[in-house]
Amino acid sequence: MEKSIALFGTSADPPTIGHKKILEELSKIYPFTISYVSNNPQKNHKEDISIRSYLLKTLVDDLDNPKILFNQKVSSQWAVESIKNCKKIYKFKSLDFVIGSDLIKDIFCWKNFDKIIKEVSFFIIDREGYTIESDTFKMLETYKVKFKISNIKIPNISSSKFRLNSNYSNLPISILDIIKKNNLYVST
Repeated sequence: MEKSIALFGTSADPPTIGHKKILEELSKIYPFTISYVSNNPQKNHKEDISIRSYLLKTLVDDLDNPKILFNQKVSSQWAVESIKNCKKIYKFKSLDFVIGSDLIKDIFCWKNFDKIIKEVSFFIIDREGYTIESDTFKMLETYKVKFKISNIKIPNISSSKFRLNSNYSNLPISILDIIKKNNLYVST
């Protein structure tokens, strides 16, 4: 049986220490983690995707872990397309799509949800304050969604929380200079 690889797409607006921790932990579990930045159609992004992808690439480069790859060519605003792109580029048949518990209830409304659940298993990372409710578990079961719940512990930080309070200690050191020198994420 082929070992799965992790596919970790994120809007990363900006990448935080939470993203860094997720990448580090995924590299302990999976032979490879493919990361990329996407435009989430459900969000308004503060910075352009080119800036966000540069920041995530900088973070991945700084981690200097051969098991963590950044590839923006995988990116699409639609998960189904990112999955298809990843499979085409890397020729892996078995993918675990990494998602936070804050988004798991939304997958049922995703474009081509029926195709996605045939292509991947979900690797759900528990986020503080976003418990998976019993009706969501029932829906996962009803639709025969393959999933695993991770025991990865991540800091209680998100990009949106950072944008609200601009606490630079919640950002990876590797991207701080870029953000400060370019006046990114300055409060409006």
